[in-house]
Amino acid sequence: MTKDGARPSARPRLSREIVLQAALRLVDEEGLDALTMRRLGQELDRDPMALYRYATSRAELLDGVAELVLAQLDMPTDVPDWQAQLRRTAHDFRQLALAHPNVVPLIVTRPLATPLALRPIGTLRPLEQMLELLVRAGYTPVRALHVYRSYWGLLHGHILNELQEVVVDPEETDALLRLGLHRLPNKDFPRLRGLAKALLAGYDGAAALDESLDLLLSGLTGDTPAPRKVRARKA
Repeated sequence: MTKDGARPSARPRLSREIVLQAALRLVDEEGLDALTMRRLGQELDRDPMALYRYATSRAELLDGVAELVLAQLDMPTDVPDWQAQLRRTAHDFRQLALAHPNVVPLIVTRPLATPLALRPIGTLRPLEQMLELLVRAGYTPVRALHVYRSYWGLLHGHILNELQEVVVDPEETDALLRLGLHRLPNKDFPRLRGLAKALLAGYDGAAALDESLDLLLSGLTGDTPAPRKVRARKA
């Protein structure tokens, strides 16, 4: 009973969705190293052993967090302008990455340690959707796979570069101090320290992504075959 005589509200029943959402919040706030079963149990006010019902290991928990973020990336496959769709998806991915920068290492590097068929279904969905989009545009499945690799390689490289532009001290007005470059020995890094103002003034992540996409998509324009008729899938 509470002081006013009412019964305390019951804790919400756990589900995989609730556990993964809590794990994502923990990663967003404190980083990947903070995500342990014990720490997550504290966040959910549960015995850590109870969490193994929803993730049998920390590795599975990490996969679930990556899957949760990528599930927000939707790529319609029945659009007439497939290049515009690729551009929109690229910017959607960038926004997701900037909203969850601590999850980016999971999305970019974790698949390297996991065979394709063993990865979480949700992390494979963007691959399947993009292959379908490109096949509908007229590419053969094998050629579509090559385009997919180039496209996601560009996106991963871009976002890793952009995240390096994060400032150390947003309140600082001096560019060198704002970026934390004053910590680098001047005799070893004269060029990098000298670019402090340019690094702050000359970088627009969205514009830089569009420039890279222009190069990729213009290269694909002359490579685009005639659209193929794809039969609608049965419901």
